Amino acid sequence: MQKRKLGKSNLEVSAIGLGCMGMSFGYGPAVDKQDGISLIRAAVERGATFFDTAEVYGPFTNEELVGEALAPFRKDVVIATKFGFKIENGKQAGLDSRPAHIQQVADASLKRLKTDVIDLFYQHRVDPNVPIEDVAGAVKDLIQQGKVRCFGLSEAGAQTIRRAHKVQPVAALQSEYSLWWREPEKEIIPTLEELGIGLVPFSPLGKGFLTGAINKDTQFDKTDFRNVVPRFSAENREANQTLVALIGQFAQQRKTTSAQIALAWLLAQKPWIVPIPGTTKLQRLEENLGAVNVELSPGDLRELSAAASKIPVQGARYPEELQRLVGR
Repeated sequence: MQKRKLGKSNLEVSAIGLGCMGMSFGYGPAVDKQDGISLIRAAVERGATFFDTAEVYGPFTNEELVGEALAPFRKDVVIATKFGFKIENGKQAGLDSRPAHIQQVADASLKRLKTDVIDLFYQHRVDPNVPIEDVAGAVKDLIQQGKVRCFGLSEAGAQTIRRAHKVQPVAALQSEYSLWWREPEKEIIPTLEELGIGLVPFSPLGKGFLTGAINKDTQFDKTDFRNVVPRFSAENREANQTLVALIGQFAQQRKTTSAQIALAWLLAQKPWIVPIPGTTKLQRLEENLGAVNVELSPGDLRELSAAASKIPVQGARYPEELQRLVGR
């Protein structure tokens, strides 16, 4: 497995990581715990060293799963988790990035993850009630205490990134980025390049859509987050098949899969981009990790990028109340 550095930080990780959220949360019923442990360990055996979780996934159960699965390999892997939500009665209840709360979350996450240090601690969403300088300062304190190695932000806007970075260098920004969400190319990616910050794209396969496995007739489980995402309405799924067909055609010509083309395209954008596709299936895990071996020539990349940019994507990527939490 190839390795990559997240920007100028000292975090070296596998070129493709594993987003663990979907094993516990967001995409229908949680997987059986033993099955989740087996899958995470299978990823380690196949060279993955970068694992992403958050206290709010579950809440709490995903961190416990990741902690147990990775305990035997702890020295060889990088674990990222997140703070920034209030959790009440087992549910997300607004934002909370007050420094005292960040400290509490860190201590609780360390226990659940069965570790004495969090490799990468992201603010999950920017909290408009707490100056980002205070948030960065709180994580800086945790780094000085030896509880955290590196600071990250998730879905933050360019100005917030700059302000945070002045207080405590930001190692990585986690944001959605893929062939069907290219907004970060305008302002975010140039900002990260200038400051030496890595980019960790989540949903690099468009929440499963770019694999070609979802069509207008797909029925999601009632607990699946995609039911409330405008981009996943039946009519938008039908309209967005044009992009899926383009990627599928590209994959066929190169004797690979749509998922591998979508991931290889991301890897080719910058050497400090590390996508974290999620899955609950071993076959998909192997397919995703195999994308590091797919070589796209400069001509391939130009052709794919140009063709994809001509296809307008239908539907917002978040419902309105969640859209307000991003890009601040």
